Amino acid sequence: MKALVLSGGSGTRLWPLTHTTPKQLVPVANKPVLYYALEDVARAGITEVGIVVGESAFEIQEAVGDGSKFGLQVTYLPQERPLGLAHAVRIARDYLGDDDFVMYLGDSFAVGGAACLVREFRADRTDARVLLTQVPDPTAFGVAEVAGNGRILGLEEKPARPKSDLAVVGVYLFTPVVHEAVRAIAPSARGELEITDAIQWLIDTGHEVRSTRFHGHWMDTGDAFGVLEANRSVLENVETRTEGTVDADSEVIGRVRIEAGAQVRGSRVVGPAVIGCNTVISNSYVGPYTSIAEGCRVQDTEIEYSVVLREARLDGVGRLRASLIGRNASVTPAVRKPFSNRLVIGDHSEVQISSWACRHLR
Repeated sequence: MKALVLSGGSGTRLWPLTHTTPKQLVPVANKPVLYYALEDVARAGITEVGIVVGESAFEIQEAVGDGSKFGLQVTYLPQERPLGLAHAVRIARDYLGDDDFVMYLGDSFAVGGAACLVREFRADRTDARVLLTQVPDPTAFGVAEVAGNGRILGLEEKPARPKSDLAVVGVYLFTPVVHEAVRAIAPSARGELEITDAIQWLIDTGHEVRSTRFHGHWMDTGDAFGVLEANRSVLENVETRTEGTVDADSEVIGRVRIEAGAQVRGSRVVGPAVIGCNTVISNSYVGPYTSIAEGCRVQDTEIEYSVVLREARLDGVGRLRASLIGRNASVTPAVRKPFSNRLVIGDHSEVQISSWACRHLR
């Protein structure tokens, strides 16, 4: 059995962050989302992995290498344009051969999902299996209609009237029959070859497609909320470790990992939280569910439930919450007289200014 990991998308829902960082490399608890997918594949007992890459191929290859650090043998499969998940299967045809394979979206956070899928597939080896999970708002996802025995009757993409609350997680298992399906379908209205159409073709032509229920924590990390929630989930299990330094004027409470070279000075850190290597926290408060990457500077600032990417600088900006701060970003106070906020914002950015600041801008 092989795995096909898709890492070719452009990540438009995370713009402008993903103008410079592939969405699969956005960190969760200071580790790229893609790493969780590869580790999940390795735990399922799969060693041969094809990674579909697009415009960000260099960054993905630099981060993953030959796969040996995950116990994997990685082959890179270029995709000139992101033309759909089924298109990725088409271009991987020669690599996959006649092997069964797990297909895993590189920005899907479903730790343990691959092993669960493989275990049930090996028990009955149906033509395909799809990982599903219950969601409160199924209209935002691909949704499966499932019979009592777990057989999938149909799939719909973001239906206005969902037939179930079971969303497609982004982890699939296929036998070689899927290659016939992806050749048979036509592009959808948005011009892509949809994997849901290929699965529906399998169902309509009499092939058996079954579901596996995923009861772990799943998040689509394609947007800021998903990244923050995945970060929160991972930090729930962070182990306390102090490899950096904490001075006598600081207080560290709860599960906090302080990595090598990090310094905490005159600050309070409340876990679960992670402070990256060579980061300096001074005269600040770092609250629960916060990950601060390597090489950052946080001074005279309060921050919680946030993700800060490497070499960012936060200096004297009051309190931040539910924030996603990009690489090498700088957040500092505006001049005091006259009172104003100065913003340099890229396309598709989102900025929320407190009501106190808004009152003083009038």
